[in-house]
Amino acid sequence: MDWTAWFAWFDARDADLARDVLQRGIAALFLVAFLSTLNQFRPLLGEHGLLPVPALLRAVGDAERRARERAERAGERVGRLARTRRRGYLGPTLFRRWGYTDARLVAVCAVGMLLAASVVVGLPQLGPPWLPMLAFLAMWALYLSIVSVGQTFYGFGWEMLLCEAGFLVAFLGSREVPPPLPTVVLVWWLVFRLEFGAGMIKIRGDRAWRDLTALYYHHETQPMPGPLSRQAHLLPKWFHRVEVVGNHFAQLVVPFLLFAPQPVRTIAAVVIIATQLWLVVTGNFAWLNWITIVLAFGAVGDDAVQWLIPWLPIEAIEAPTDAASPPWWIAIVLLVTALILWLSRHPLMNLFSKRQLMNASFDRYMLVNAYGAFGSVTRQRVEVVVEGTAGDPLDPAAEWIEYAFKGKPGDPRRIPRQFAPYHLRLDWLMWFLPLGRIEEPWFLRFLERLLEADAATLELLARDPFDGRRPRAVRARTELYRFSTRDEHRRSGRVWVRHPLGTAIPPISLAPDADRADLD
Repeated sequence: MDWTAWFAWFDARDADLARDVLQRGIAALFLVAFLSTLNQFRPLLGEHGLLPVPALLRAVGDAERRARERAERAGERVGRLARTRRRGYLGPTLFRRWGYTDARLVAVCAVGMLLAASVVVGLPQLGPPWLPMLAFLAMWALYLSIVSVGQTFYGFGWEMLLCEAGFLVAFLGSREVPPPLPTVVLVWWLVFRLEFGAGMIKIRGDRAWRDLTALYYHHETQPMPGPLSRQAHLLPKWFHRVEVVGNHFAQLVVPFLLFAPQPVRTIAAVVIIATQLWLVVTGNFAWLNWITIVLAFGAVGDDAVQWLIPWLPIEAIEAPTDAASPPWWIAIVLLVTALILWLSRHPLMNLFSKRQLMNASFDRYMLVNAYGAFGSVTRQRVEVVVEGTAGDPLDPAAEWIEYAFKGKPGDPRRIPRQFAPYHLRLDWLMWFLPLGRIEEPWFLRFLERLLEADAATLELLARDPFDGRRPRAVRARTELYRFSTRDEHRRSGRVWVRHPLGTAIPPISLAPDADRADLD
């Protein structure tokens, strides 16, 4: 019996371009993610970081040892209990087995970047289907190892989204075989959860999304505005209401059309891509918008692209017309599909739950997750301003100089820069400080590093006002920021108007004759 006749449905003959975009696009974002980690992980989470990974690993080990001891005293099954405890303490990471050092972190990033670059230029895709599979699984495992120990600095939805997408596109095969339809459909399912989950969290969350006023504020109060955020904020209110309506349509209606026949599916993907491009233009959301664009392209058909761009040489990336997927490859893809569908039961129920979780993982390996963003919108922008002085901090005449961050608003005259898809982790977490507890342990240690004039920490900033010298004291204040009006901008040249609110952390100094201050 000819097995190829039984599995003729398995091959998605209209998805060669979609596969190429998915593989190269996700690999490019892995490259950005590993580069961001290489540049920022060590001062944030390294051996001498603000939240050191070695301390985390020791704490997890101690907690598990105590759990085993309690289990032994209680006569319970130690192995089963230890495994259960471990799930609550730490995700899968190579650093648990190897131990963490900054040199090993650099090695992980270097290998990840090399693998990502190879896929971007298309090398693994020229070989058998298992070759790009192994490349993506390696990138997934390496980045999952980083996210699992990244603590609050890696607590963003796009981290788990990159892990899930990286695992999924591993099973798209190479140019030796047609794109497998089950994997392509799973990509549509991921985009559906990503968009519909974000839409539902908004409808269930802030009233501003329901009364269409959310974008009166969001362009101004988002974590890291971009160069055009002010212009977007100053658009008429009727336009902002249209924006919200368009957002609801794109996130609550269009995702269902991803499963419709062509060309409806391609039109749905184009709508999602267009809305994400507007978000790219008006803000800095790391790679969240970019990865959504790449994944949405998975629903675009080759025929639609060739109709729109007839000179595009799609044949250069197509599988041979007589190519068929071998039985072992079909078996692997179907097993993975069954696994993803089984794991999808929790995210599916979460979509329709009154207590919907946002950016939550339901398995240790971040294979199928729940997503969402900005379920609530802040109405005012409060910034934490960090300052230092070389004078006596108790002298009212002491000159306090502001530390400048790379992406976070500071100097009222500075136009925000475009950083996305690159992720500035310190700048993003600074936005959360006024919304919660200002005396976060990592922030207190950050102030301590400034007092020490720690070179690695200062590299995270745009400008050190003391040129590598130690300040005598540092402090943190809060200020209210808003975008200047057009008239205010013409008169003063300022992008922001700011008003002081108060002192968040009073002046602190290193203890006399001590190298470190105990700020805990």
